[in-house]
Amino acid sequence: MPGGRLTQQERRQISLGLADSLPYAEIARRLDRPTSTITREVMRNGGPTAYRADLAHRATERRAHRRKHTPPPGQGAPARSNGRDDEAVREYEEAFTTLLMQQGLPKMTARVLTCLFVADAGSLTASELVQRLQVSAASVSKAIAFLEEQGLVSRSRDERRRERYYVDDDVWYQSTIASARGTAQVAEIARRGVGVLGRDSPAAARLENIARFSDFISESILRAAEQVREVLYTKPETAPGDTTAPGSDRG
Repeated sequence: MPGGRLTQQERRQISLGLADSLPYAEIARRLDRPTSTITREVMRNGGPTAYRADLAHRATERRAHRRKHTPPPGQGAPARSNGRDDEAVREYEEAFTTLLMQQGLPKMTARVLTCLFVADAGSLTASELVQRLQVSAASVSKAIAFLEEQGLVSRSRDERRRERYYVDDDVWYQSTIASARGTAQVAEIARRGVGVLGRDSPAAARLENIARFSDFISESILRAAEQVREVLYTKPETAPGDTTAPGSDRG
């Protein structure tokens, strides 16, 4: 039933597929499901090495039960509809979290970052994150510390002296720059090995290719990031003497 909830039998087939080292796309094809459905199912239930069909099925039933018994606004997690489809928002947040986990972020860290990304203000306090995610303050604190180390969030105090955590347009730029610099370090260490192992050796030739490839990728990413940042985040200049607001009718 594409589009419906996974059945217990389908989860068993997923478990068998993982045991056979099948890629998510192949498992999805056999079940006639979107690849994203399989990826999300596996990542939210322990990952490819720890996925268990029966445990995953019971966990899904528990989540469905909690949604049916969600407390009204003012009790527990705050209402966030703003005219949106709450179920669609939850599904989107789960998909975004799954993607971040595939990129290497721990689950709680990915959940916190997703929560900040989808907040209209782009910022939340620790208590707001605790309420939205229904987790402990310690879990939020640990996730925030990791994200700060990676340069993905920043913090400041608001007028009530509460610490607020932010993501903004510059976050992805800074993350991309950090990634490019990491790739440049790969090139550096690979090139160092060329001298150590002897330039005429097969290993040195392999490392030289790695270094050249990494150099090219790093330089290309840095150049593209600067160009895109300039285009996307540079506000159009106002002509001298022109006080008309953008988009207004000049008559």
